[in-house]
Amino acid sequence: MKIKAFIKSQRLYEFFKYCLVGGIAFVADTGTLLLLHRFLLSDFELDLLLFRFTDGRTAAAAAAGFIVGLAVNYVLSVFFVFNRPEQKDKGRTVGAFLVFAAVGIVGLVLTELGMMLGVSLFGDRYLVFIKIVVAAIVLVWNYIGRKIFVYGK
Repeated sequence: MKIKAFIKSQRLYEFFKYCLVGGIAFVADTGTLLLLHRFLLSDFELDLLLFRFTDGRTAAAAAAGFIVGLAVNYVLSVFFVFNRPEQKDKGRTVGAFLVFAAVGIVGLVLTELGMMLGVSLFGDRYLVFIKIVVAAIVLVWNYIGRKIFVYGK
């Protein structure tokens, strides 16, 4: 019974819109990642907290891509996904953006760990495939986190 109710609910439609927004943000994110990784950044090491990344280029490019994707996702989410009357005011405050970004920071950590793990296991020849897998995991986290912490319920 709950599955039928979910299928008929606004939440499913909202999730599909979020997936569309996520796809657009993914293109912006991945485009930035590839541009920086392939053309603009040179090889360097990166110390981050207790970790030393010998491939700092991947970490930096993934972080920059994620930030671009976060910005695109926020704007489109506010105006296209979470736009029901009871949600509009919740998502358009500085506090809501900070929570939206905090959920995104958790997503960034998941992205960084997933990208580093994927590249270390499979090499950067599979960078886009790794990014797709990681992005799918982060998409689910971001939707649930933003739905609960920014827009309630």
